[in-house]
Amino acid sequence: MKYLEKAFIAAHLVVIALFFLCAVALMVLAATDLWQGIFSTATQDIRGRFDSILEGIGMLTIGLVALGLSQTIFEEEILRDVKVSGPTRVRRYLSRFLVVIVVALAIETLVAAFEIMHRDPTQLPYVAAIGGSAALLLLAWGAFVHLNRSAEELEPEAMEKAKEEDRDVG
Repeated sequence: MKYLEKAFIAAHLVVIALFFLCAVALMVLAATDLWQGIFSTATQDIRGRFDSILEGIGMLTIGLVALGLSQTIFEEEILRDVKVSGPTRVRRYLSRFLVVIVVALAIETLVAAFEIMHRDPTQLPYVAAIGGSAALLLLAWGAFVHLNRSAEELEPEAMEKAKEEDRDVG
């Protein structure tokens, strides 16, 4: 059983490393787009430069998601060795994950709206669907947290243990 546990830790470390590498690669690509958007005056008009900078923002957003996911997995699965079984753990784990996703979707909605607005305004309903999805996720997350609080009151020792772990890790 100990070998299986070590295999899961190793698998988590591989996933963490891959998410981290993806985040770094996206940051490099975003920096390249930003550089082209700012300094390539001879080859691009102002609209092309603006699009390059927006593309950079989009890539940074996705890179932020990858980085946030790698950090969440590292802290929850490796540092804390969390077994997501109690309501407190589930709420905290999902909250860390969803905050990254909701923020990324909101930023992507803004970037897409700016890009699509000038290229093909008929595509704006799809952008609105992405923003609406982010809003629905935020509402569902809020409902989950609200409903989960009553379950947490049944096990106050789990909340205290989670706070103690936060002090140890932080």
